[in-house]
Amino acid sequence: MFRIAIFLLTNLAIMFLLGLTFSLLGFEGLLAQNGVDLNLNALLAYSAVIGFSGSIISLLLSKFMAKRSMGVHVINQPSNSKEKWLISTVQRQARQREIGMPEVGIFNHPSPNAFATGWNKNNALVAVSTGLLEQMTQDEVEAVLAHEISHVSNGDMITLTLVQGVVNTFVVFISRVIGHVVDRVVFKVERGHGPAFWIVSLLAQFLLGILAMSIVMWFSRYREFRADAGGAQLAGKYKMIAALKRLQSFQGTVDMPDEMAAMAISAGKVSALFASHPPLEKRIQALSDKDY
Repeated sequence: MFRIAIFLLTNLAIMFLLGLTFSLLGFEGLLAQNGVDLNLNALLAYSAVIGFSGSIISLLLSKFMAKRSMGVHVINQPSNSKEKWLISTVQRQARQREIGMPEVGIFNHPSPNAFATGWNKNNALVAVSTGLLEQMTQDEVEAVLAHEISHVSNGDMITLTLVQGVVNTFVVFISRVIGHVVDRVVFKVERGHGPAFWIVSLLAQFLLGILAMSIVMWFSRYREFRADAGGAQLAGKYKMIAALKRLQSFQGTVDMPDEMAAMAISAGKVSALFASHPPLEKRIQALSDKDY
């Protein structure tokens, strides 16, 4: 979930800063026509600028942010047999998927984690934790790498950016409409915008943002099944299943923080809506039911 968490946090921060900047510069004046009516066309354009700017900038910064926040050591020159194997495995899988060779890195964390990120599939980063290398077999690590390479070759980060941009646009758009209606109908403001517009708009944006996140997480869960299938094609069905079962065995015994775990699950009906990954048993079942 790490690559999703850092993408969403960066996206929200940029959206907030852009919204605040636009407000201070008076660009919100585009939202009112003749001081009374809401200009929906101008509002939609304004919302799209903020919504897509946040997601696109987040995508462009994703690799840099991941390296800095996780302390990823990029392997430029392999120093041991394990690093040589990592480079050669990723290189082989990237060649099979006909994508550019990603940067390969290792970050220090005791739990079995891995992630892939980057602004396009020919300029990506694939990183694994020290815990993954220590606690999983070579076949299982190969399957995890294949899963991450499949994310890259499927263009999942770009698709996520588009989905997030559309969702952001409607969150900003609807929140401003709600703020405008409350301002006009409840507080009877006839020209411009009163304090209620700003307060209600921000509150609505926050609440709608939570709902929107569930939509983004639904897409994230869907793409995990695709990445599992791609991993099975690259590394083999049984290696992929073995890797998922190994991760399943760590549940409750290994510290796997949700914001960083590459293949973790979230329990509970409410948290399941915001989980970036489906339950491991469902993923294992999906792989078992198909031939690759």
